[in-house]
Amino acid sequence: MLDTTIPTKVDIADPRLLRSFAYVNGKWCAASDGATFNVTDPASGALLGEVAKLTAEDSRKAVDAAQDAFVDWSYMLPQERAAILRRWFDLMLEHKEDLAKMMVLEQGKPISEARGEIDYAASFVEFYAEEAKRPNIEGVTSHLHDAEVELWLEPVGVVALITPWNFPSAMLTRKAAAALAAGCTIVAHPSHETPFSALALAELAERAGLPAGVFNVVTGDAPTIVEPWTADSRVRALSFTGSTEVGRLLYRQSADTVKKLVLELGGHAPVIVFKGCDLDEAVEETMKAKWATSGQDCLGANRIYVERAVYEDFCEKFTKATEALTVGKGMDDPDIGPLMNARAVAKQKEHVADAVEKGAKVLTGGKVLEHGELFYAPTVLADVPDDAAIMKEETFGPVAAITPFDTEQEVVKRANDTEYGLVAYVHSMDPRRIYRLSRALQYGMVAVNRTKVTGAPIPFGGTKQSGLGREGARRGMEEFMDIKYVCRDWA
Repeated sequence: MLDTTIPTKVDIADPRLLRSFAYVNGKWCAASDGATFNVTDPASGALLGEVAKLTAEDSRKAVDAAQDAFVDWSYMLPQERAAILRRWFDLMLEHKEDLAKMMVLEQGKPISEARGEIDYAASFVEFYAEEAKRPNIEGVTSHLHDAEVELWLEPVGVVALITPWNFPSAMLTRKAAAALAAGCTIVAHPSHETPFSALALAELAERAGLPAGVFNVVTGDAPTIVEPWTADSRVRALSFTGSTEVGRLLYRQSADTVKKLVLELGGHAPVIVFKGCDLDEAVEETMKAKWATSGQDCLGANRIYVERAVYEDFCEKFTKATEALTVGKGMDDPDIGPLMNARAVAKQKEHVADAVEKGAKVLTGGKVLEHGELFYAPTVLADVPDDAAIMKEETFGPVAAITPFDTEQEVVKRANDTEYGLVAYVHSMDPRRIYRLSRALQYGMVAVNRTKVTGAPIPFGGTKQSGLGREGARRGMEEFMDIKYVCRDWA
């Protein structure tokens, strides 16, 4: 029998959570050609281990397994599926510290944020354990004589899940728990940069009692793994969290098989601060919106618009608070950890240089730190013009761009002038203005005088090219279900 655990010096209570093999059809398996890929710690560059790099044929076999398991899983009583999900939730909380430490190692985020993500990830499993019991048949008033009409919600079948590196546990459970509760089976592909979190969740799912083939985690290169899924008509739905560019590609690749798509794509969130608001609160909340996950968050504040009357005060307070942030390795629990890779660092440099060239001022930061090549200083830019790249593109890192505005009409137009539409943040004490902006901002979510808005009971998602569909809430489960209309003759 193969030993599928990875030796590590990290203090993990249960080392069998750290898996190096993919999980397909209830078995831990290597690639058919024996290939592997390396996973490293972004804080130190140290090698964490090698993970199985599955082939396209291996990927197709995962679909075979999910297809074979679908009938039994979908016909299981909802209460039975719910009980398994509940056990999975309990196991996640029982092993919370180990899961958090593993996430810090492969993703780099501060340990307190990692613990928070495990709680967040587990909340979706708990929520859908309850929702699994509720997709009831809906009676409809008949439009025909002597006929009875019903609408049934049924699972679509095999579902492909593609998850990102920035929230390697929560983005998987938000999708997987909803699909499993609906009665679907899953083939999941985690980012090659953070596979260990997904494999640990598969280990716990197995312990919780998920039958073989119901939940498969397929590791390797994204194109090799995913392209067979987009071409396979047995995969009836695909859910992806990641860049808009890749989302467009998956949209095109899935067209021939007419899949249901749930796409949570890029964000370019504006923060709008009006005079008369609680300025200290606005600074505090904008700090949260900007620096969480070291700025590597699709909900992260990318453009900060401040009314001119309070602009200088806001910039001074925000810069002072930013300079107080701590930077370091995730296990030391700093405010800011390393970025995920060299590409991310290069993007920060490019955006800062471009903004400065176009007239912006660097109030603090603007450089790589001595902590390591992936540590970029929390940076504040002021007077950033609208034609700067950072005002058009998602930065996905620790650079804050601040710019003044004069009128409400002006700032709404500037905030909406983007292909993205995930979340917007508004700070104001005027109830009529809050209502107007909540209406006028072209975003799937609007946060007023706060940052934290997400959670299992709410439908998460955006408009325009920030995606399709919703995740979380009852709607998140219905994304993986079809409506069947049944009309029965009384005669």
